[in-house]
Amino acid sequence: MKNPRLVLPALALVAMSTVALAGCSSSSSAASTSSDGKVRVVASTDVYGDIAKQIGGSAVSVTSILTNPNQDPHTFEADAQTQLAISKAQVIIENGGGYDDFVDTMRKSTSSTAELINAVTISGKKAVDGDLNEHVFYDYPTMVKVADRMAADFAKEAPKKKAVFTKNAAAFETKMAKLESETAAIKKQYAGEKVSYTEPVPGYLFEAMGLVNVTPEAFSHAVEEGNDVPPAALNDELKLIQNKTVKMLAFNEQASSPEASQAQAAAKKAGVAVVPVTETLPAGTTYETWQQNNIDHMKAALAK
Repeated sequence: MKNPRLVLPALALVAMSTVALAGCSSSSSAASTSSDGKVRVVASTDVYGDIAKQIGGSAVSVTSILTNPNQDPHTFEADAQTQLAISKAQVIIENGGGYDDFVDTMRKSTSSTAELINAVTISGKKAVDGDLNEHVFYDYPTMVKVADRMAADFAKEAPKKKAVFTKNAAAFETKMAKLESETAAIKKQYAGEKVSYTEPVPGYLFEAMGLVNVTPEAFSHAVEEGNDVPPAALNDELKLIQNKTVKMLAFNEQASSPEASQAQAAAKKAGVAVVPVTETLPAGTTYETWQQNNIDHMKAALAK
């Protein structure tokens, strides 16, 4: 789903382009490594930034744009520093699918020639009924593909480190295999259980667990888009919770709304488990520890 809240204002972009380009006019092009010999990598969020660090190790220098776990990613507005980082990057990693279009806007404004890694494109996932769940960072097979692509693109910039990148990608794949094994075990035990979310952030994780999302589409769509939820959709969502039709409600902690908060309150009152989810890494976590926590919380909710 194209996210209209994660934007870069046009007037701000013009101003930033001037600052950023002036700042890098005397620097080397994106085709060369940084002064310390490391491959310069920019990731739209710290989710991809963390994976890039795991794959690249000491051979890469990673800048993550969205890093604040208390910030709503949808309201982010890029600045001149972000523009400058992108103008100097050799590899750029974005989620894609309309999630972080500000990256493409800035790439074009600086005529970047960096290698581009688009997670949604790599995932191969297609829109269903015209709607694409772009939160592919909750899909572990996709993250394995992204890690492999990182290893390949990093090797283009630092060929002597290719074996290291390949080894690190294999180690990451092993970590993802563990998570997939755990979700498969949950699926075996809880497949068919009905669940709900305020936004489709954990949708792919629900699918991996065999859970059935029964959230009214009009409800989650409006919450995600930052629009008022139609009264009928809100009523349907609240009924699902109040009647305990669902085992749990996944609540996006970083992008709430009055209606989402109303659903959360209804769940707590009805005794339906509320599982918090986020779109960036909580402080002090890696990608795999973050996802392990998500799995653990959902498993505990299903066991109630």
